[in-house]
Amino acid sequence: MPYREAWSLQSRLNEGVRNGTEQETILIVEHAPVYTLGFHADAGNMLLDEQRLRAIGAECIRIERGGDVTFHGPGQVVAYPIISLPNHHLGVKQYVSVLEEAVIETIAEWGLTGERIEGKTGVWVKGYSGVYRKICAIGIKVRRGVTMHGLALNVSTDLRWFGNINPCGFSSDSVTSMMESTGDGGGVMLSDVKRVLAERLKNLLYRN
Repeated sequence: MPYREAWSLQSRLNEGVRNGTEQETILIVEHAPVYTLGFHADAGNMLLDEQRLRAIGAECIRIERGGDVTFHGPGQVVAYPIISLPNHHLGVKQYVSVLEEAVIETIAEWGLTGERIEGKTGVWVKGYSGVYRKICAIGIKVRRGVTMHGLALNVSTDLRWFGNINPCGFSSDSVTSMMESTGDGGGVMLSDVKRVLAERLKNLLYRN
């Protein structure tokens, strides 16, 4: 789904959940290549100008979520839960922790150990050299208690896209994917990851 289309859908669902005209929804999508800048993002972390972005078939959009600059594209599972935090007795920090836990449980199905790093939102895995690399970025927006935006899990993403940015303020060599981290090019299927992630999100958000 094109990013702007998904953004518009999120906004409509967010308003509907707030007004009671829409049910809570978890959107699971995959985007065409796009870079997004959070509202406090440093534009200097976007390393290409608009002309060069068009030349490689991508665009850059500034949006209202938290976080810095990140990439969305093929091979990446993006989840946008549109839920009422008060209905789930969750604060913002608790909600972010739920998103992280859903990813940690998901990638564990493929033998990967996801970890949190103090002061760095998202999920990280330790590489063979002992260096932690980011496998999932998280950036959210809460409007009157209802969430939008969410998480982006690199499954089979071409990591060269991250070379055009300092992702989330970190250098491109700090990013990885499930396929790269498992070393198994054929054992990680995007459709399977989508299914497992959706299940984990539903279980964690609706367990009560």
